[in-house]
Amino acid sequence: MAAYDALTPELMLDAVESRGHRCDGRLLALNSYENRVYQVWLEDGSVLVAKFYRPDRWSDAAILEEHAFALELAEREIPMVAPLGKPGETLSTHGGFRFALYPKRPGRTPELEDFDTLQWLGRFIARIHAVGALAPFEHRPAIDIASFGRAPYRYLVDHDFIPAELRATYASVVEDVLSRVERAYERAGDVGSIRLHGDCHSGNILWTEEGPHFVDLDDARMGPAVQDVWMWLAGDRGSQQAQLAAVIEGYREFNDFDPAELWLVEALRTLRIIHYSGWLAQRWDDPAFPQSFPFFNTQRYWQDQILALREQSSVLDEPPLEIY
Repeated sequence: MAAYDALTPELMLDAVESRGHRCDGRLLALNSYENRVYQVWLEDGSVLVAKFYRPDRWSDAAILEEHAFALELAEREIPMVAPLGKPGETLSTHGGFRFALYPKRPGRTPELEDFDTLQWLGRFIARIHAVGALAPFEHRPAIDIASFGRAPYRYLVDHDFIPAELRATYASVVEDVLSRVERAYERAGDVGSIRLHGDCHSGNILWTEEGPHFVDLDDARMGPAVQDVWMWLAGDRGSQQAQLAAVIEGYREFNDFDPAELWLVEALRTLRIIHYSGWLAQRWDDPAFPQSFPFFNTQRYWQDQILALREQSSVLDEPPLEIY
């Protein structure tokens, strides 16, 4: 049985009502692949968001640690959408599924081309990092070469996802690029590791006239602060340099930023490329994935991956971006 076969609309509504809320029967699926997330309407006209966790991905302790971090940020008036409930009581179980309820927050995708927006994001991610540095996660792993590079690469090879005629080329390119990632970490030196959002792309930020709300700490891990910054940088080197300057200008209003971490921007981007392929492969038995990612595991997909990693190999040899 696939992970979510038993998660019926009736079960979801019953789960929400088990937390003391009366539903009016309406559900709307939201964009989420790792978990199942639904907007749920209540009889009083209000709306909640119900998040049903993928079985066997995180332990209860790891999920509760994520929730505790969100609540800690919200208590400090940092705009993180936190789960409903008291600390330690935010995670529920119904029908064999673990779930949490969240308030519905409006917002749109931020305009990352706008420097004022980037400064604003820099200020808020700096505040998140200041709190994240106060204590480590105990039950959630780190973003590192082993878990984001070598482990997904081995999974792809061991489970025969790569076409036979491309396997040797892909293996050679990955081994080469991971050695360059290792050198980037060596150049960065002993950078700090803090509690992070971990997946801070624009889709996990809701923008309103009052500024951003950050959502979805499901991928929160320990790691370098720049992990929550590099995904906002795009385009050629000049464009990324200007974007970085705007982010760091805002960031430094609330927190220090270690320039040595800039050696890790392209290293972390490279690890994400490899990790993404491994993530798709590990979820391929979930019917939602072949339907939503039909391009994966095709000849063209692996050719494109080889090309992207070769491009990263070249970029990793370049000096890092700078801040002044």
